[in-house]
Amino acid sequence: MNLTVYLAGQIHDNWRDEVKKLAEEKKLPLTFVSPQTNHDRSDDIGEAILGKQPGNFYRDDAASSVNNFRTQVLMQKSDIVIALFGEEYKQWNTAMDASTAIALGKPTIIIRPEKLIHPLKELSNKANITVESVEQALDVIAYIYE
Repeated sequence: MNLTVYLAGQIHDNWRDEVKKLAEEKKLPLTFVSPQTNHDRSDDIGEAILGKQPGNFYRDDAASSVNNFRTQVLMQKSDIVIALFGEEYKQWNTAMDASTAIALGKPTIIIRPEKLIHPLKELSNKANITVESVEQALDVIAYIYE
């Protein structure tokens, strides 16, 4: 049984590559989808499709509409959502994606470091499980196949 996993979280480093590598090592039959990880493409997509916008507000609004459309389609088609909260970058999009997944009833795994226990306590309580590492998240998924 192949499962599709939506990898929600910041797009500024290669944490998704770590997830994919560990899944491959564990021989887990998973397909991964995610937000657009090319930051420039994500920021520019609204104008690329809709044309030049009259200011930054409209530029961001146009990009947001297209990116939210992509997220909605891919998340609804996913079987599982992993939302990684890192320590280095602002996590607004991760929080939005995790909340959306939970509202959609998607099985949700939150990965967060110990120092984010307090700020994420309500969200963690709503997720199916909260872990501290990518390895733990994949162990949870591997358990499905036992």
